[in-house]
Amino acid sequence: MGENEASLPNTSLQGKKMAYQKVNADQRAPGHSQYLDNDDLQATALDLEWDMEKELEEPGFDQFQLDSAENQNLENPETADLNLDSIQPATSPKGRFQRLQEESDYVTRYTRSVPKSNPCNFCRLLKILCTAIILFIFGILIGYYALKKCPSNATSSAMLDLQLYQEILQTIQAEDIKKSFRNLVQLYKSEDDTEISKKIKTHWTSLGLEEVQFVNYSVLLHLAGPSASSVILGSSGQCFRPNGQPCSEEARTHSSQDLLYSYAAYSAKGTLEAEVIDVGYGNADDLKRIQKMKNTTNQIALLKLGKLPLLYKLSLLEKAGFGGVLLYIDPCDLPKTANLSHDTFMVSLNPGGDPSTPGYPSVDGSFRQNRSNLTSLLVQPISASLAEKLISSPNSRTKNGVCSPLELPDNDERIVNMQVQTVTKFKTVTNVVGYLKGLTSPDRYIIVGSHHHTTYGPYGQEWASSTAIITAFIRALMLRVKKGWRPDRTIVFCSWGGTAFGNIGSYEWGEDFKKVLQRNVVAYVSLHSPIRGNSSLHSMASPSLRQLVIEKNHFNCSRRAKCQETNVSSVQIQGDADYFINHLGVPTVQFAFEDIKALEGPSFLSEALFPKRATKIEEMDPFFNLHETITKLSGEVILQIANEPVLPFNALDVALEVQNSLKGDQPNTQLLALASRLRESAELFQSDEMRPANDPKERIPLRVRMLNDILQDMEKNFLVQQVPPGFYRNILYHLDEKTSQFSILLEAQERCKLLASNETLQEALSEVLNSINSAQVYFKAGLDVFESVLVGKN
Repeated sequence: MGENEASLPNTSLQGKKMAYQKVNADQRAPGHSQYLDNDDLQATALDLEWDMEKELEEPGFDQFQLDSAENQNLENPETADLNLDSIQPATSPKGRFQRLQEESDYVTRYTRSVPKSNPCNFCRLLKILCTAIILFIFGILIGYYALKKCPSNATSSAMLDLQLYQEILQTIQAEDIKKSFRNLVQLYKSEDDTEISKKIKTHWTSLGLEEVQFVNYSVLLHLAGPSASSVILGSSGQCFRPNGQPCSEEARTHSSQDLLYSYAAYSAKGTLEAEVIDVGYGNADDLKRIQKMKNTTNQIALLKLGKLPLLYKLSLLEKAGFGGVLLYIDPCDLPKTANLSHDTFMVSLNPGGDPSTPGYPSVDGSFRQNRSNLTSLLVQPISASLAEKLISSPNSRTKNGVCSPLELPDNDERIVNMQVQTVTKFKTVTNVVGYLKGLTSPDRYIIVGSHHHTTYGPYGQEWASSTAIITAFIRALMLRVKKGWRPDRTIVFCSWGGTAFGNIGSYEWGEDFKKVLQRNVVAYVSLHSPIRGNSSLHSMASPSLRQLVIEKNHFNCSRRAKCQETNVSSVQIQGDADYFINHLGVPTVQFAFEDIKALEGPSFLSEALFPKRATKIEEMDPFFNLHETITKLSGEVILQIANEPVLPFNALDVALEVQNSLKGDQPNTQLLALASRLRESAELFQSDEMRPANDPKERIPLRVRMLNDILQDMEKNFLVQQVPPGFYRNILYHLDEKTSQFSILLEAQERCKLLASNETLQEALSEVLNSINSAQVYFKAGLDVFESVLVGKN
């Protein structure tokens, strides 16, 4: 289904990336070709122009013409960024008369002698002169007011759009977000997730959002057992709860419900007594070293969270023969301000969606598979304080300001008994979905996603921040809609349920409407956990949207006293964007404030869900100014994607990301050559199609529709079928900001250390090669289609 761009307004925000398309002699613009091909008409026109040049030499008009030229140059500040020699202007910015004089044969073809003066009546000449001057001044005034009322250039239209966006965003206030946040925090203490969903639906409806509805799914959840799990030390017989407290009745009585949420959802359950083996972070080097020293069959691994996806590390441990895992976070990996030594946490071992209906939606009548656990390992999260007891480590591990990581000596032997108690039940997960229908392209969707509290999961406050921010933007948007304005494309607002158990709500909705979403979704804007710290703005964007996000970061930076270095990356993130990135190939954006120390530490620590955060949201953002900033940044991106005639996606950035991802110690020449061809195709596509389409004077509705269809789907070429557990199927995203190479290639190289053959590496290279080739063919096919349309039209 193509996007109907015929009635789109001739606007382009900030005159972004506009250029003049090269036009050959046989492809002149339709409005000029019938005249430029007729020499007689050209000569007649030139006679009139020659007579007018005397009048145009007046100082006032020269100044007006100079200002116009300067404005045109300001409209296109990024035209030269690509540095493509093949792009040449089709018209001169100096004006029509100057363009004629620049022609190489202008003098020889159109030079003519000055007409001889003839004796005439002085009064008659004076009357003619006065009449001409009056008509000229009158024409100038008409033209001035016509241009003032009907701006025809892209900058004027873009400024109107920018003014509109700022009027919408100015109504977003930190105090309103704060009130909404506090109401939500109070609400979840007394209501379950069904009631919370009803409150959100009622609130969104009262703001004017259209067709707000519940979308419910009955799914299999892995819940905490009736009592907390335990770990018993074999040497002393001491029993501890996951937070390090003794298992005595007195301690159990005074312990909070937090202990029940210290478990791994979808882990195997039961009891195991075995030796504890310290595997560090559980990477290939760690396992190779340990397997040379000890027998790992049916032993218990002491594993640190971080650096690699948890599902990937568990898959390696499972293949190595381990029977259980005690999972913890090393205090040295946390910011000094986060004192989580005695705090427990929850993790989910679910890659996404309802485990009983893998790959298809949990609707009535669907076949349910028996998958109560997703791994054969007994997995139990424990606090750092309990890990210290297992290791028999001294309490003070900081010397001279340097933290010493927890480590169990290889020659020490520790026998423990671990017991995992969990239950599985079918429960209803509720999504709240509301629509703001687009005016000219209602079949194109920008999805904005937050999440709400699930009764059966940990009860942190991140969901309240997420919900308060999306509600604040809806309020601001609907105030403008009530005045008669609408975006060009449809905006879909979603509050997901079941996020803590593996993004279940978003996965089921995505699988339920997969065919529609594959065709219609343009972008996904994530509001998952927007406030994780208060020292650094961290922006995540897929390569095609990176330029847009950088622009918004710079604009936000100009309004603040302190500006950090722009930090925009394409890395794996937590939250409900997962399905849209990995199964639909949808360009995605997420803004969040982080603790800068957390960014310097290991990645994937956010996989741990703490029932109580050491630092509450209001302590990190007491005046909710950070919430307001996230709302406005996300809102401006949403408005620009929803309203620009040409989607603000950058094809060349995708090709550049591919080239950067192939850099390494041993580059593959075949992949580099293919990536070079991809870049050439992307450059040609961007210069010949994208840049002219951003100029309203050269914009053709049919070509804009075709162009947007290509931009919308270009990242789908990088979805691969087989990836290691926990890795993104969209290979444009990296594991973290410290690595720039393709994640599946890095993993395959690590896997070769454990295996004798390089078959895994060859498979990964094939996946990457096919993706790059698919993208190159995709851009080339798009250029061929545009050329065919142009030829057919001529």
